[in-house]
Amino acid sequence: MDVVNMDRCPVYASFFGAMGCACSIVFTVVGASYGTAKSSGAIFSSGIIRPERLMQNTLCAIMAQILSIYGLVASVIISGNLVEKMALYTGFLQLGAGLAVGLCGLAAGFAIGIVGDVGVRASTQQPRLYVGMVLILIFAEVLGLYGVIVSILMLTRSTIGVTECLY
Repeated sequence: MDVVNMDRCPVYASFFGAMGCACSIVFTVVGASYGTAKSSGAIFSSGIIRPERLMQNTLCAIMAQILSIYGLVASVIISGNLVEKMALYTGFLQLGAGLAVGLCGLAAGFAIGIVGDVGVRASTQQPRLYVGMVLILIFAEVLGLYGVIVSILMLTRSTIGVTECLY
């Protein structure tokens, strides 16, 4: 193997891709679980005051769970491109893509949890606040979607014009 190929295709390059795969699912699931747990406390406590609004208020928990689907999609795409012999450039882009979707999902999960907690409690007292809560939840969800978009852009660039690794 020539020196150029050895520098661009080290044996540890696939490790970075595997870490990107793990980061995307782990961080989005942590964000989704926080968002679900935080908003579920408010959902059940408001269900005592107004039981007829219980199903309507579960929207917060549902939106938090969508974040884990984002991480799953990114992990499946990354794992589909993992091979033993890969360029370091590809491994770094896979790591970056996994971190992009994972950390955006984590931040979105925190936002959904806090907005869901406060929004459900407020809309239980004043039902007209429900529409505003839903709009803010959508804005929080979009933060996770931004990570997915950046991740897909990075993954499509990870194989274009890359050194072919032959050992």
